[in-house]
Amino acid sequence: MDTDRDLLPEGLEDRLPGSAACATRVARALMDVMDSHGYERVQTPTIEFEKSMASRMAGVQPRRMFRFVDPASLRMMALRSDITVQVGRIAATGLAGAARPLRLCYAGQVLIIKGDGLDPTRERLQVGAELIGTDSVAAAAELVAMGIEALQAAGATGISVDFTLPDLVDTLAEKAMPLAPELIEAVRRELDAKDAGALVAEGGEAYLPLLTAIGPFETAIERLAAIDAGGALSSRIKALREIAARVAGMARLTLDPSERHGFEYQSWLGFTFYADGIRGTLGRGGTYAILGAKGGRDEPAIGFSLFPDPLIDALTPAEPQRDTLFLPLGHDAEAAARLRAIGWRTVAALCADCDAVALGCTHRLEGTEAVRL
Repeated sequence: MDTDRDLLPEGLEDRLPGSAACATRVARALMDVMDSHGYERVQTPTIEFEKSMASRMAGVQPRRMFRFVDPASLRMMALRSDITVQVGRIAATGLAGAARPLRLCYAGQVLIIKGDGLDPTRERLQVGAELIGTDSVAAAAELVAMGIEALQAAGATGISVDFTLPDLVDTLAEKAMPLAPELIEAVRRELDAKDAGALVAEGGEAYLPLLTAIGPFETAIERLAAIDAGGALSSRIKALREIAARVAGMARLTLDPSERHGFEYQSWLGFTFYADGIRGTLGRGGTYAILGAKGGRDEPAIGFSLFPDPLIDALTPAEPQRDTLFLPLGHDAEAAARLRAIGWRTVAALCADCDAVALGCTHRLEGTEAVRL
C-alpha cells in the first residue's frame, strides 16, 4: 500500500474548514484595520526573478528562498520568502510617481527553505503594511499603533511591543565606542545572544552596559540614556520616548536595544509584537531603505509584517459555529435566495436522506421561515 502519496513535506500543512474559516476572518480583520487607516492593498506574484527580490533591500537573504531556473528565460527564479521586498519593488517602479508618503498593505503566503529555531513551519501567512517615503518618528508611531490595533481586532489579547535599535553597534562603533571594522559583526552577534563572556572575548567590553538596558520600557530607556556615550544615541532615545508616549496604554512596552534576530534590513528602529497565549512572535517591523527607489536614490520607509498563523491556531477551537440554514428537498427557492441576500448561509439537500445536523446546519427552512434545529 502506497502511504507516501498523502504525506506533506516537513513544515507544510493543510487548514481544514474550521481553521481555514478562522484564518480568513483573522486576515480580513487585520486588513480592514489597515484599510481604515488609508493603506491601499497590493498583490504580488508568488514567484519573481531572484535578483529582483535579493537586491531591493540590504540584508535580504537569498539562501532562505526556494530557487530554480525559469525554463522560459533561463534566469534564476525564487519563491517569495518576504512580501515586503516585493512591495518595495512596486514602490520603486509602478508607483514611483505616486504621492509620498505612500501607504500600502498586503496579505499572502510566503515560503522559506527551513523553519526558524524550534519552529519547523516553512509556509506562513504574511499580512503587513508599508509606509514609503519617510521613516520619521510620526510615521513609526502610526505603524506601531496600527499594528496593535490590527492584532486586537483579529482577536489577540495582552499585546506587548518590544523595541530595538538594529543599527546600535554600527552607530556606536563610529566614534562613541570605536571598534575595528572586522570586530563589528562579532560584537553585534554576542550582544544579540546576550553572552557577556563572549562579548568581552570578542573585544566588546565597552558594550557590556548595553546588556543592562533590557526590560520594561520606562526602566530600560533610562538605563540606556545613562550609558549613552557622548550623546551618540540621544536622537534615537528621544524618538523611542515619543513613540512610546503615542502608544502608551495600548500595549505593554519593553526595550531590548541590541536585539538583532529577525531584523535583516531594518535601520534605526525595530519592533516586535507579542500576545498572551501565543508562543513566539506575531510579527516584526521597523525602518528600512528601498535601494535605488527614487531616481536611483535610496528611499526611506517603515512597515511591519504580521505572521498570524499561531494566533489562528489559538483562536480556532473557540471560533463560533456559523448559523447555517438547511434547505430541504422542494424548498422555496425564492425564500432561500432572499435569506441569502440578508446574510444567511445555506446548505441544500441533495437527497431525501441528507441529515441537517450532520451537515453542520443550525436552522431549517420551513416554508419561508428559518427555524432553529
